[in-house]
Amino acid sequence: MEQQAILAIGIFLVTYSMIIAEKFHRTIIAMLGGVSMVILGIVNQEAALHHIDFNTLGLLIGMMIIVSITADTGLFKYIALFSAKKAKGDPVRILISLVLITAVGSAFLDNVTTVLLMVPVTISITRQLRVNPVPFLITQILASNIGGTATLIGDPPNIMIGSAVKELTFMSFINNLTPIVVIIMACILPIFVLLFRKQVTTTPELKMSIMQMNEKDALTDRTLLIKSVSVLGLTIIGFFLHQMLHLESATVALAGAFLLLLLTGEHAMENAFTKVEWTTIFFFVGLFVLVSGLVETGVISRLAAQAIALTGGNPIATSMLILWLSAIASAFLDNIPFVATMIPMIQEMGNMGVENLEPLWWSLALGACLGGNGTLIGASANLIVAGMSAKEGHPIKFVTFMKYGFPLMLISVVLANIYIYVRYFI
Repeated sequence: MEQQAILAIGIFLVTYSMIIAEKFHRTIIAMLGGVSMVILGIVNQEAALHHIDFNTLGLLIGMMIIVSITADTGLFKYIALFSAKKAKGDPVRILISLVLITAVGSAFLDNVTTVLLMVPVTISITRQLRVNPVPFLITQILASNIGGTATLIGDPPNIMIGSAVKELTFMSFINNLTPIVVIIMACILPIFVLLFRKQVTTTPELKMSIMQMNEKDALTDRTLLIKSVSVLGLTIIGFFLHQMLHLESATVALAGAFLLLLLTGEHAMENAFTKVEWTTIFFFVGLFVLVSGLVETGVISRLAAQAIALTGGNPIATSMLILWLSAIASAFLDNIPFVATMIPMIQEMGNMGVENLEPLWWSLALGACLGGNGTLIGASANLIVAGMSAKEGHPIKFVTFMKYGFPLMLISVVLANIYIYVRYFI
Protein backbone atom coordinates (compact mmCIF):
# COMPACT_ATOMS: atom_id res chain seq x y z
CA MET A 1 0.00 0.00 0.00
CA GLU A 2 1.42 3.37 -1.00
CA GLN A 3 2.54 5.94 1.57
CA GLN A 4 -0.33 8.41 0.90
CA ALA A 5 -2.93 5.70 1.49
CA ILE A 6 -1.30 4.66 4.78
CA LEU A 7 -1.19 8.33 5.86
CA ALA A 8 -4.89 8.78 4.94
CA ILE A 9 -5.84 5.69 6.99
CA GLY A 10 -3.79 6.98 9.93
CA ILE A 11 -5.48 10.40 9.91
CA PHE A 12 -8.91 8.77 9.55
CA LEU A 13 -8.36 6.34 12.46
CA VAL A 14 -6.91 9.02 14.77
CA THR A 15 -9.81 11.37 13.95
CA TYR A 16 -12.39 8.62 14.44
CA SER A 17 -10.83 7.59 17.78
CA MET A 18 -10.91 11.16 19.06
CA ILE A 19 -14.55 11.57 17.99
CA ILE A 20 -15.45 8.40 19.93
CA ALA A 21 -13.41 9.47 22.99
CA GLU A 22 -15.43 12.74 23.23
CA LYS A 23 -12.57 14.59 24.94
CA PHE A 24 -13.00 17.45 22.47
CA HIS A 25 -16.02 18.58 20.48
CA ARG A 26 -16.53 16.25 17.54
CA THR A 27 -16.90 19.16 15.08
CA ILE A 28 -13.45 20.51 15.93
CA ILE A 29 -11.90 17.05 15.56
CA ALA A 30 -13.66 16.31 12.25
CA MET A 31 -12.60 19.67 10.78
CA LEU A 32 -8.99 19.20 11.93
CA GLY A 33 -9.00 15.71 10.38
CA GLY A 34 -10.35 17.04 7.09
CA VAL A 35 -7.92 19.97 7.01
CA SER A 36 -5.03 17.57 7.75
CA MET A 37 -5.90 15.62 4.58
CA VAL A 38 -5.44 18.84 2.58
CA ILE A 39 -2.35 20.16 4.42
CA LEU A 40 -0.50 16.85 3.98
CA GLY A 41 -1.30 16.75 0.27
CA ILE A 42 -3.49 13.66 0.36
CA VAL A 43 -6.22 15.66 -1.43
CA ASN A 44 -5.94 19.15 -2.87
CA GLN A 45 -8.38 21.88 -1.90
CA GLU A 46 -10.33 21.67 -5.17
CA ALA A 47 -10.81 17.90 -4.81
CA ALA A 48 -11.80 18.34 -1.15
CA LEU A 49 -14.47 20.88 -2.06
CA HIS A 50 -15.73 18.54 -4.78
CA HIS A 51 -16.32 15.82 -2.17
CA ILE A 52 -18.36 18.08 0.14
CA ASP A 53 -22.02 17.19 -0.41
CA PHE A 54 -23.70 20.59 -0.54
CA ASN A 55 -27.08 18.96 -1.17
CA THR A 56 -26.94 17.35 2.29
CA LEU A 57 -25.86 20.64 3.89
CA GLY A 58 -28.51 22.69 2.07
CA LEU A 59 -31.27 20.28 3.06
CA LEU A 60 -30.23 20.36 6.72
CA ILE A 61 -29.94 24.16 6.85
CA GLY A 62 -33.27 24.70 5.07
CA MET A 63 -35.19 22.39 7.40
CA MET A 64 -33.50 23.83 10.49
CA ILE A 65 -34.66 27.33 9.52
CA ILE A 66 -38.25 26.26 8.80
CA VAL A 67 -38.58 24.24 12.02
CA SER A 68 -36.97 26.91 14.22
CA ILE A 69 -39.50 29.51 13.03
CA THR A 70 -42.40 27.05 13.38
CA ALA A 71 -41.27 26.20 16.93
CA ASP A 72 -41.61 29.87 17.91
CA THR A 73 -45.38 29.61 17.34
CA GLY A 74 -45.77 27.04 20.16
CA LEU A 75 -47.26 24.48 17.75
CA PHE A 76 -45.24 21.52 19.01
CA LYS A 77 -45.99 22.28 22.65
CA TYR A 78 -49.68 22.55 21.76
CA ILE A 79 -49.62 19.11 20.07
CA ALA A 80 -47.94 17.50 23.09
CA LEU A 81 -50.33 19.06 25.63
CA PHE A 82 -53.35 18.23 23.45
CA SER A 83 -52.19 14.59 23.31
CA ALA A 84 -51.63 14.49 27.09
CA LYS A 85 -55.18 15.68 27.70
CA LYS A 86 -56.59 13.19 25.18
CA ALA A 87 -54.75 10.51 27.18
CA LYS A 88 -56.75 11.68 30.26
CA GLY A 89 -53.51 12.47 32.08
CA ASP A 90 -52.61 8.76 32.29
CA PRO A 91 -48.78 8.45 32.21
CA VAL A 92 -48.71 5.22 30.15
CA ARG A 93 -51.06 6.65 27.54
CA ILE A 94 -49.07 9.89 27.51
CA LEU A 95 -45.87 7.89 26.98
CA ILE A 96 -47.48 6.15 23.97
CA SER A 97 -48.78 9.48 22.60
CA LEU A 98 -45.40 11.20 22.89
CA VAL A 99 -43.64 8.21 21.30
CA LEU A 100 -45.99 8.33 18.29
CA ILE A 101 -45.64 12.12 17.95
CA THR A 102 -41.86 11.77 18.11
CA ALA A 103 -41.81 9.00 15.49
CA VAL A 104 -44.02 10.89 13.02
CA GLY A 105 -42.26 14.19 13.70
CA SER A 106 -38.87 12.55 13.13
CA ALA A 107 -39.99 11.29 9.73
CA PHE A 108 -40.91 14.73 8.43
CA LEU A 109 -38.86 17.21 10.48
CA ASP A 110 -35.73 15.09 11.14
CA ASN A 111 -35.08 13.30 14.40
CA VAL A 112 -32.59 15.75 15.94
CA THR A 113 -34.97 18.68 15.52
CA THR A 114 -37.92 16.64 16.81
CA VAL A 115 -36.23 15.66 20.07
CA LEU A 116 -35.06 19.24 20.62
CA LEU A 117 -38.72 20.27 20.49
CA MET A 118 -40.13 17.32 22.44
CA VAL A 119 -37.77 17.07 25.43
CA PRO A 120 -38.72 20.37 27.15
CA VAL A 121 -42.44 19.60 26.77
CA THR A 122 -41.96 16.05 28.05
CA ILE A 123 -40.06 17.22 31.12
CA SER A 124 -42.77 19.82 31.80
CA ILE A 125 -45.54 17.18 31.62
CA THR A 126 -43.66 14.64 33.78
CA ARG A 127 -42.90 17.33 36.36
CA GLN A 128 -46.63 18.07 36.54
CA LEU A 129 -47.35 14.35 37.04
CA ARG A 130 -44.37 13.93 39.42
CA VAL A 131 -43.04 10.91 37.52
CA ASN A 132 -39.49 10.13 36.39
CA PRO A 133 -38.97 11.60 32.88
CA VAL A 134 -36.18 9.12 31.97
CA PRO A 135 -38.51 6.32 30.67
CA PHE A 136 -40.31 8.91 28.51
CA LEU A 137 -37.02 10.25 27.16
CA ILE A 138 -35.51 6.82 26.46
CA THR A 139 -38.60 5.77 24.50
CA GLN A 140 -38.53 9.04 22.57
CA ILE A 141 -34.87 8.53 21.63
CA LEU A 142 -35.71 5.07 20.29
CA ALA A 143 -38.83 6.34 18.49
CA SER A 144 -36.92 9.25 16.93
CA ASN A 145 -34.36 6.93 15.35
CA ILE A 146 -36.98 4.44 14.19
CA GLY A 147 -39.33 7.14 12.84
CA GLY A 148 -36.46 9.03 11.22
CA THR A 149 -35.65 5.90 9.20
CA ALA A 150 -38.90 6.23 7.26
CA THR A 151 -38.09 9.15 4.93
CA LEU A 152 -35.31 10.89 3.05
CA ILE A 153 -35.27 13.83 5.48
CA GLY A 154 -35.83 11.90 8.72
CA ASP A 155 -32.28 10.99 9.71
CA PRO A 156 -28.88 12.35 8.59
CA PRO A 157 -27.74 8.95 7.18
CA ASN A 158 -30.78 8.93 4.87
CA ILE A 159 -30.11 12.51 3.80
CA MET A 160 -26.54 11.53 2.91
CA ILE A 161 -27.61 8.40 1.00
CA GLY A 162 -30.38 10.24 -0.90
CA SER A 163 -27.98 13.00 -1.84
CA ALA A 164 -25.29 10.57 -3.06
CA VAL A 165 -27.70 8.41 -5.09
CA LYS A 166 -29.86 10.64 -7.30
CA GLU A 167 -32.19 7.78 -8.33
CA LEU A 168 -33.38 7.41 -4.73
CA THR A 169 -36.12 10.03 -4.48
CA PHE A 170 -38.22 11.15 -1.52
CA MET A 171 -40.93 8.72 -2.64
CA SER A 172 -38.37 5.89 -3.02
CA PHE A 173 -37.50 6.22 0.67
CA ILE A 174 -41.16 6.21 1.68
CA ASN A 175 -42.02 3.22 -0.56
CA ASN A 176 -39.06 1.14 0.59
CA LEU A 177 -38.51 2.13 4.24
CA THR A 178 -41.84 3.33 5.67
CA PRO A 179 -43.51 -0.14 5.58
CA ILE A 180 -40.80 -1.74 7.76
CA VAL A 181 -40.74 1.29 10.08
CA VAL A 182 -44.49 0.88 10.68
CA ILE A 183 -43.97 -2.84 11.39
CA ILE A 184 -41.10 -2.14 13.81
CA MET A 185 -43.06 0.55 15.67
CA ALA A 186 -46.06 -1.77 15.97
CA CYS A 187 -43.82 -4.43 17.54
CA ILE A 188 -41.80 -2.10 19.78
CA LEU A 189 -44.67 -0.02 21.22
CA PRO A 190 -46.19 -2.85 23.32
CA ILE A 191 -42.67 -3.64 24.60
CA PHE A 192 -42.32 -0.01 25.77
CA VAL A 193 -45.53 -0.39 27.78
CA LEU A 194 -44.39 -3.69 29.33
CA LEU A 195 -40.97 -2.28 30.25
CA PHE A 196 -42.04 1.05 31.74
CA ARG A 197 -45.65 0.84 32.92
CA LYS A 198 -44.64 0.28 36.59
CA GLN A 199 -42.14 3.16 36.51
CA VAL A 200 -44.67 5.81 35.43
CA THR A 201 -47.49 5.75 37.97
CA THR A 202 -49.11 8.84 39.46
CA THR A 203 -52.15 9.90 41.51
CA PRO A 204 -55.67 10.76 40.25
CA GLU A 205 -55.20 14.33 41.55
CA LEU A 206 -52.08 14.86 39.45
CA LYS A 207 -53.83 13.41 36.39
CA MET A 208 -56.54 16.03 36.90
CA SER A 209 -53.90 18.77 36.96
CA ILE A 210 -52.99 17.85 33.36
CA MET A 211 -56.67 17.97 32.35
CA GLN A 212 -56.94 21.51 33.73
CA MET A 213 -54.11 22.84 31.54
CA ASN A 214 -55.19 24.88 28.51
CA GLU A 215 -53.17 23.75 25.49
CA LYS A 216 -54.32 26.78 23.47
CA ASP A 217 -52.19 28.99 25.71
CA ALA A 218 -49.14 27.38 24.07
CA LEU A 219 -49.98 29.01 20.71
CA THR A 220 -48.18 32.33 21.05
CA ASP A 221 -48.44 33.75 17.51
CA ARG A 222 -51.40 32.67 15.35
CA THR A 223 -50.36 34.71 12.30
CA LEU A 224 -46.89 33.20 12.30
CA LEU A 225 -48.45 29.77 12.85
CA ILE A 226 -50.49 30.04 9.63
CA LYS A 227 -47.45 31.18 7.65
CA SER A 228 -45.17 28.49 9.10
CA VAL A 229 -47.56 25.58 8.67
CA SER A 230 -48.40 26.68 5.11
CA VAL A 231 -44.74 26.86 4.09
CA LEU A 232 -43.88 23.61 5.90
CA GLY A 233 -46.75 21.90 4.05
CA LEU A 234 -45.58 23.30 0.69
CA THR A 235 -42.03 22.16 1.40
CA ILE A 236 -43.10 18.60 2.21
CA ILE A 237 -45.21 18.54 -0.99
CA GLY A 238 -42.09 19.77 -2.80
CA PHE A 239 -40.14 16.78 -1.45
CA PHE A 240 -42.77 14.42 -2.86
CA LEU A 241 -42.57 16.11 -6.27
CA HIS A 242 -38.87 17.04 -6.42
CA GLN A 243 -37.93 14.46 -9.05
CA MET A 244 -40.86 15.43 -11.26
CA LEU A 245 -39.86 19.10 -10.88
CA HIS A 246 -36.18 18.23 -11.60
CA LEU A 247 -35.12 19.85 -8.33
CA GLU A 248 -32.71 18.59 -5.67
CA SER A 249 -34.12 18.16 -2.15
CA ALA A 250 -31.79 20.92 -0.90
CA THR A 251 -33.32 23.37 -3.37
CA VAL A 252 -36.80 22.52 -2.09
CA ALA A 253 -35.77 22.95 1.57
CA LEU A 254 -33.90 26.22 0.98
CA ALA A 255 -36.73 27.60 -1.17
CA GLY A 256 -39.19 26.86 1.65
CA ALA A 257 -36.86 28.36 4.27
CA PHE A 258 -36.32 31.64 2.44
CA LEU A 259 -39.97 31.94 1.43
CA LEU A 260 -40.85 31.69 5.13
CA LEU A 261 -38.15 34.25 5.99
CA LEU A 262 -39.59 36.56 3.33
CA LEU A 263 -43.03 36.26 4.94
CA THR A 264 -41.77 36.77 8.50
CA GLY A 265 -39.27 39.62 8.15
CA GLU A 266 -35.68 40.49 9.03
CA HIS A 267 -35.94 39.92 12.79
CA ALA A 268 -37.10 36.33 12.21
CA MET A 269 -34.17 35.79 9.86
CA GLU A 270 -31.57 36.78 12.46
CA ASN A 271 -33.25 34.61 15.09
CA ALA A 272 -33.56 31.62 12.71
CA PHE A 273 -29.92 31.77 11.67
CA THR A 274 -28.79 31.70 15.31
CA LYS A 275 -30.79 28.47 15.76
CA VAL A 276 -29.20 26.68 12.80
CA GLU A 277 -26.92 24.01 14.24
CA TRP A 278 -23.74 25.27 12.59
CA THR A 279 -21.65 22.83 14.63
CA THR A 280 -23.51 19.96 12.93
CA ILE A 281 -23.05 21.54 9.49
CA PHE A 282 -19.28 21.90 9.96
CA PHE A 283 -19.12 18.37 11.39
CA PHE A 284 -20.48 17.14 8.06
CA VAL A 285 -18.00 19.31 6.12
CA GLY A 286 -15.07 17.85 8.07
CA LEU A 287 -16.32 14.28 7.55
CA PHE A 288 -16.79 14.70 3.80
CA VAL A 289 -13.20 15.96 3.41
CA LEU A 290 -11.89 13.28 5.78
CA VAL A 291 -13.50 10.49 3.73
CA SER A 292 -12.31 12.12 0.48
CA GLY A 293 -8.76 11.20 1.51
CA LEU A 294 -9.74 7.52 1.64
CA VAL A 295 -11.52 7.76 -1.72
CA GLU A 296 -8.71 9.59 -3.55
CA THR A 297 -6.00 7.19 -2.32
CA GLY A 298 -7.96 4.06 -3.31
CA VAL A 299 -8.55 2.79 0.23
CA ILE A 300 -12.33 2.67 -0.25
CA SER A 301 -12.06 0.68 -3.49
CA ARG A 302 -9.82 -1.88 -1.73
CA LEU A 303 -12.36 -2.23 1.08
CA ALA A 304 -15.16 -2.72 -1.46
CA ALA A 305 -13.15 -5.43 -3.22
CA GLN A 306 -12.57 -7.23 0.09
CA ALA A 307 -16.28 -7.07 0.97
CA ILE A 308 -17.20 -8.56 -2.41
CA ALA A 309 -14.56 -11.26 -1.98
CA LEU A 310 -15.98 -12.09 1.47
CA THR A 311 -19.54 -12.53 0.16
CA GLY A 312 -18.54 -13.86 -3.27
CA GLY A 313 -20.52 -11.03 -4.82
CA ASN A 314 -23.76 -12.72 -3.69
CA PRO A 315 -26.36 -9.90 -3.43
CA ILE A 316 -28.19 -11.47 -0.46
CA ALA A 317 -25.01 -12.04 1.53
CA THR A 318 -23.72 -8.56 0.64
CA SER A 319 -26.99 -6.93 1.77
CA MET A 320 -27.01 -8.81 5.06
CA LEU A 321 -23.33 -8.00 5.67
CA ILE A 322 -24.00 -4.28 5.12
CA LEU A 323 -27.17 -4.33 7.29
CA TRP A 324 -25.55 -6.01 10.31
CA LEU A 325 -22.18 -4.30 9.97
CA SER A 326 -23.97 -0.93 9.80
CA ALA A 327 -26.19 -1.73 12.79
CA ILE A 328 -23.44 -2.98 15.11
CA ALA A 329 -20.97 -0.28 14.06
CA SER A 330 -23.59 2.49 14.38
CA ALA A 331 -24.44 1.34 17.90
CA PHE A 332 -20.91 2.06 19.10
CA LEU A 333 -19.84 4.78 16.66
CA ASP A 334 -21.83 7.82 15.59
CA ASN A 335 -23.74 6.64 12.50
CA ILE A 336 -23.00 9.81 10.48
CA PRO A 337 -19.23 9.28 10.01
CA PHE A 338 -19.82 5.55 9.46
CA VAL A 339 -22.29 6.22 6.63
CA ALA A 340 -19.95 8.82 5.14
CA THR A 341 -17.38 6.01 4.82
CA MET A 342 -19.81 3.36 3.53
CA ILE A 343 -21.39 5.41 0.72
CA PRO A 344 -18.32 5.50 -1.56
CA MET A 345 -17.65 1.83 -0.73
CA ILE A 346 -21.09 0.76 -2.02
CA GLN A 347 -20.67 2.99 -5.07
CA GLU A 348 -17.36 1.23 -5.75
CA MET A 349 -19.11 -2.14 -5.54
CA GLY A 350 -21.26 -0.97 -8.46
CA ASN A 351 -18.10 -0.36 -10.47
CA MET A 352 -16.93 -3.89 -9.62
CA GLY A 353 -19.90 -5.70 -11.12
CA VAL A 354 -22.62 -5.70 -8.44
CA GLU A 355 -25.58 -4.97 -10.71
CA ASN A 356 -28.44 -4.07 -8.38
CA LEU A 357 -27.24 -1.73 -5.63
CA GLU A 358 -30.70 -0.69 -4.40
CA PRO A 359 -31.05 -3.42 -1.70
CA LEU A 360 -27.58 -2.45 -0.48
CA TRP A 361 -28.62 1.19 -0.03
CA TRP A 362 -31.74 0.21 1.92
CA SER A 363 -29.63 -2.17 4.04
CA LEU A 364 -27.23 0.67 4.84
CA ALA A 365 -30.08 3.07 5.69
CA LEU A 366 -31.85 0.57 7.95
CA GLY A 367 -28.67 -0.64 9.63
CA ALA A 368 -27.28 2.84 10.31
CA CYS A 369 -30.55 4.44 11.47
CA LEU A 370 -31.81 1.53 13.59
CA GLY A 371 -28.33 0.70 14.88
CA GLY A 372 -28.17 4.19 16.38
CA ASN A 373 -30.52 2.90 19.09
CA GLY A 374 -27.93 0.44 20.41
CA THR A 375 -26.11 2.80 22.76
CA LEU A 376 -26.22 6.38 23.96
CA ILE A 377 -23.46 7.41 21.51
CA GLY A 378 -25.05 5.72 18.49
CA ALA A 379 -26.80 8.78 17.04
CA SER A 380 -26.87 12.55 17.41
CA ALA A 381 -30.45 12.55 18.78
CA ASN A 382 -29.38 10.24 21.64
CA LEU A 383 -26.62 12.57 22.80
CA ILE A 384 -28.84 15.66 22.54
CA VAL A 385 -31.61 14.14 24.69
CA ALA A 386 -29.09 12.87 27.24
CA GLY A 387 -27.53 16.33 27.50
CA MET A 388 -30.87 18.11 27.91
CA SER A 389 -32.05 15.56 30.48
CA ALA A 390 -28.84 15.90 32.52
CA LYS A 391 -29.29 19.69 32.64
CA GLU A 392 -32.72 19.14 34.19
CA GLY A 393 -31.21 16.90 36.88
CA HIS A 394 -32.17 13.56 35.31
CA PRO A 395 -29.02 12.03 33.80
CA ILE A 396 -29.47 9.06 31.45
CA LYS A 397 -26.62 6.67 32.19
CA PHE A 398 -24.85 4.85 29.35
CA VAL A 399 -25.54 1.40 30.88
CA THR A 400 -29.18 2.24 31.66
CA PHE A 401 -29.84 3.26 28.07
CA MET A 402 -27.98 0.27 26.63
CA LYS A 403 -30.00 -2.13 28.82
CA TYR A 404 -33.13 -1.06 26.95
CA GLY A 405 -31.76 0.20 23.65
CA PHE A 406 -29.47 -2.64 22.57
CA PRO A 407 -32.01 -5.52 22.80
CA LEU A 408 -34.69 -3.38 21.11
CA MET A 409 -32.17 -2.43 18.41
CA LEU A 410 -31.48 -6.14 17.77
CA ILE A 411 -35.23 -6.85 17.48
CA SER A 412 -35.56 -3.97 14.99
CA VAL A 413 -32.64 -5.18 12.86
CA VAL A 414 -33.92 -8.78 12.83
CA LEU A 415 -37.26 -7.47 11.52
CA ALA A 416 -35.40 -5.36 8.94
CA ASN A 417 -33.35 -8.41 7.91
CA ILE A 418 -36.50 -10.45 7.27
CA TYR A 419 -38.07 -7.52 5.40
CA ILE A 420 -35.08 -7.02 3.08
CA TYR A 421 -34.86 -10.73 2.29
CA VAL A 422 -38.60 -11.10 1.59
CA ARG A 423 -39.01 -7.86 -0.37
CA TYR A 424 -35.90 -7.89 -2.55
CA PHE A 425 -34.78 -11.50 -2.88
CA ILE A 426 -37.85 -13.75 -2.96
